[in-house]
Amino acid sequence: MPTHLRPAALVAGAVPLAAALLVTGCQASPTTTASVRDEAFLGVGFTLGPRGGIDISGASREAVAPAGSYPVTAGRAHGFARPDDKLLVVLRHWPQERAARGAHREPPLEEPAIETGFLVDTANWAQAELDGHPLQWLRRATIRVDTTKSTAGDLTRLTLSGPHGGRSGQPVEPPDDSSCGGLDPLVNRSVVLPAVEPGTSVVDALTRLRGQCLDVQYASRPGGGRPGTVHSVVVPVAGQAAPVAVVPGRRAGDTVLAEPSRPATVVVIR
Repeated sequence: MPTHLRPAALVAGAVPLAAALLVTGCQASPTTTASVRDEAFLGVGFTLGPRGGIDISGASREAVAPAGSYPVTAGRAHGFARPDDKLLVVLRHWPQERAARGAHREPPLEEPAIETGFLVDTANWAQAELDGHPLQWLRRATIRVDTTKSTAGDLTRLTLSGPHGGRSGQPVEPPDDSSCGGLDPLVNRSVVLPAVEPGTSVVDALTRLRGQCLDVQYASRPGGGRPGTVHSVVVPVAGQAAPVAVVPGRRAGDTVLAEPSRPATVVVIR
């Protein structure tokens, strides 16, 4: 049966999280341990309802541990701690009180959205799908989904499936992001808008955005094109609370001053 989660009471600071790998037996090795654990992970789903609730379901729901709920203002991302061997899922949503008044209405400016995090115990590859459409392969990474623009009655579902480690067709290692490692996430910087047109594959859009060292979150919307492809990309601009640079909307190659603490959003067609 699904586990139904109501977001916890808001707290002022981040909660430190730690995880340890337990290796038993003289012959055990990190590779063997990761393989055994990965084989135990079959899949888990996170369903966000229109009234602020989060349902966790799937054969591997016991591999999911809460990482806390925090208010976030002006679209800024909370800095969750992620242990090296875990996958972090961050879901942005309205608090229950706000959602109960109607998720389609504009919120008061003083009422922040909530980011709720989960640590998933799968050290190997897992495929992420949003509302049934593939997004990307993940391993020891973070994935964010924003549901604050959903309309009344909408359900958003993020699914992680596995195991995939060591099987034929396993994706290659992700591109080296070392050039992005020294950037200060609190300092605004100029970025060049990539060419992302409606109908672009999610993988291509993600690659182009990561090429500009932008953090990415996902959102979904019904209709408007081929399901599973990109509807639009939203890149927050420094100094603008609501208006953002939208691709399409500005020409590829335009330079904007981006605010790294607010992730870019890839909107996927359901």
